[in-house]
Amino acid sequence: MDHLALLSATALRKALSQREISPVDVAEACLHQVECLNPTLNSVVTLNEHLLDEAHDLANKPPDGLLYGLTVGIKDTTETRNLRTTWGSPTMDRNTPDRDALIVQRLRSEGALILGKTNTPTFAVGGSTWNPVFGYSRNPWNISLTPGGSTGGGAAALATGMVALADGSDLGGSLRLPAAFCGVVGLRPSPGLIPLYPTMNVWDTLSVAGGMGRTAADVALLLQATAGPTPSIPYDRPQAGRNFVAAVDRGPQTGLSLAWCADPTGLGIEDNVLQPCLDAIQLLRSGSLSIEEIRLDLSRGRAAFAALRGHHLLTVHMARMESARALGDDLHENLREALGRSALDLASADRVRHGLWEQFRTLFGRFDYLLTPCTPTDPFPVEDGYPRQINGRQLQTYYDWLAPMSVLSLTGLPVASVPCGLSAQGLPVGMQIAGQPNDEEGVLALASLVQEICPVGAPPNAY
Repeated sequence: MDHLALLSATALRKALSQREISPVDVAEACLHQVECLNPTLNSVVTLNEHLLDEAHDLANKPPDGLLYGLTVGIKDTTETRNLRTTWGSPTMDRNTPDRDALIVQRLRSEGALILGKTNTPTFAVGGSTWNPVFGYSRNPWNISLTPGGSTGGGAAALATGMVALADGSDLGGSLRLPAAFCGVVGLRPSPGLIPLYPTMNVWDTLSVAGGMGRTAADVALLLQATAGPTPSIPYDRPQAGRNFVAAVDRGPQTGLSLAWCADPTGLGIEDNVLQPCLDAIQLLRSGSLSIEEIRLDLSRGRAAFAALRGHHLLTVHMARMESARALGDDLHENLREALGRSALDLASADRVRHGLWEQFRTLFGRFDYLLTPCTPTDPFPVEDGYPRQINGRQLQTYYDWLAPMSVLSLTGLPVASVPCGLSAQGLPVGMQIAGQPNDEEGVLALASLVQEICPVGAPPNAY
């Protein structure tokens, strides 16, 4: 039972199904981690006070459901019935929804235990997790550093065994970035695979629902439990016959051809991140994978994403425009910036997005997957909010540095972040894997292989 909470969700599921442990054991182990670590990390901001009662009830039932007895942390922007959901805004600090978001409904129906809500920047806007309601979350690899954002609380809780799985959302990297900074696996699935519902924009394809796990197999399990068609959304993704869990178990196909590009957006990349990625590429090559370094220029996507992101934020937050206190400084400034854009700006951004899609169609005529560093820098001090420069190059906005992730968001392709090594400072580094349309199975299978060849272990503050 030692370190039960740090076992993979897949291993916990097997032990639960064979009655070697009970849901109560899992819940108590995770609560122990919360009690010991959360006062420092500030990852879980609202605890489900009925967790142990729910675990006892579940223990009296057959071990049915893909997630039977597994604890899940829910991002504090995802609605949870009778459990406070604040969005990190002081105007919503007493908000208690009377319904579950779609992803939470599906988690519960598969036997998951909702441990509580995890911290996020206000309205999930930002690459570092801080808000005026709950304050800073911290990185379990070094508590003076940020866990990233916007699903930073979920990533830190997951890395330290407070939860077995974590839900989240990803607009410009909100699952991939904290996964990279905390040494776990995050997947941005294809838009519509797990509909982000309820939402203020059912036609949105930039922001998606997804999740994180300590292993790629765990993410596949979460995806299997939550993916599915939804009548309330006007579009969705192919579902019939898909088995993400089995795909990871089988492993990647033989004879794959992979492309590697160190800096596809022209932002620059710091040596602390680049060297572990290069080391991982060499290890993967020695494991018989074919990897070719390519030149790939996606830099025009940076301005396009900024324009489309602003339009997305206006659509979602239009009713809050007059309340700067509700929005927080970053979102308020983003909306002011978005109002200054013209119809021509948005049309140009859509044209760029179209061009990126065509560029990836050509790329995938030669290669099966694209590998890139997830972030251009490693975790920075929590108080900084965002890096001001990359390799001495000054950044203009707090979201410029997210370009390696946000530009890939424009493509609508499935993209994972998987830990591929540690920096010289002992911090985890994430590798992005971008796959072909609707190929979450292949992306996760390849991510699992990367974890096998380049293990990073658990953070020092998890014990």
